[in-house]
Amino acid sequence: MSDSKTNILVVDDEKDLESLIRQKFRKKIREGSYEFLFAANGKEALDVLAKHSEVDLVLSDINMPEMDGLTLLVRIAEDNPLVKVVMVSAYGDMENIRVAMNRGAFDFVCKPVDFEDLGITIEKTINHIREIKKTINAIKENDILRMYVDDSVLHFMNRQEFEHSLRANETIQASVLFVDICGFTAISENESADFVVKFLNDYFDMIVKEITAHDGIVDKFIGDCVMAVFRGEYHLDRAVDAALAIRNKIENIKEPVVGKKVYNPKVSIGVNTGEMISGNIGASSLKRLDFTVIGDAVNTAQRLQSAAGLNQIFINEASYHQIKHAFKCREAGQFVLKNKSNPVTCYEVLE
Repeated sequence: MSDSKTNILVVDDEKDLESLIRQKFRKKIREGSYEFLFAANGKEALDVLAKHSEVDLVLSDINMPEMDGLTLLVRIAEDNPLVKVVMVSAYGDMENIRVAMNRGAFDFVCKPVDFEDLGITIEKTINHIREIKKTINAIKENDILRMYVDDSVLHFMNRQEFEHSLRANETIQASVLFVDICGFTAISENESADFVVKFLNDYFDMIVKEITAHDGIVDKFIGDCVMAVFRGEYHLDRAVDAALAIRNKIENIKEPVVGKKVYNPKVSIGVNTGEMISGNIGASSLKRLDFTVIGDAVNTAQRLQSAAGLNQIFINEASYHQIKHAFKCREAGQFVLKNKSNPVTCYEVLE
């Protein structure tokens, strides 16, 4: 939305409302501040929105033929969540107001319309829209963000549902991989900060390349550990393939890392699959959120990594039965994993 013009869709079946709106806001129209579009019901409004993506604000009645305003609210929230809706209706009882607000209405103006009050409400809504779009544009234009956020998340932020989904979450079936660099504690205790950072970045670079090569998403870096998520078809197979590629890449490093001492770092890897919650986790009021996955399946993957030894890839029994026909594995024994009441049978993926 440019600062010069706001595109407003008025949805109402009153035939004389269009001329009244044009009369009351003629100055704003002449100045080029407002441009109005009109629809007689919710169904027509959706058609207008489909053809005019530049619409920023909708003023909608409730009681209309074919599709009422409350139903329209739900459809707009689903299809055009950045578009703000102000209900303008004679049905100003508390029940209708609460239903409208719960379905995503930004504000509610009662009929008969006080056009001075409506003008103030429109300006307030426009300012809110501008702040949202300013924030989104600042994020999209910040190239530095690409160093810290996965491309799939950046692509998601370019879509209209970004703001609508800030607090949304979904339950998904996915696989999670944890890769820990063994021996890092000794390096961090003996070497300079510059050496440690370069060492980590070099190893992370190798690890991340294999994750992305198998269509995984790097969720986060946790100290000397990388967490990655695999979604979509064959997500467990791809996670295990990535784990094998990472282990083999690290195993095949011939030159040791030389600092004050000589190091030959290895990795330990845990992979697990199952149901997990995907969404923005954090303090939304402080605008500190991580787009991540959480759940028992994620926790188990981390525990499996902790149980794995040097250059070992551990999975649990349920994962083993899913991939045993495609990968060579061996039973590694039973392990007591943190926060698990019973020992867990672990399997090592060999190739």
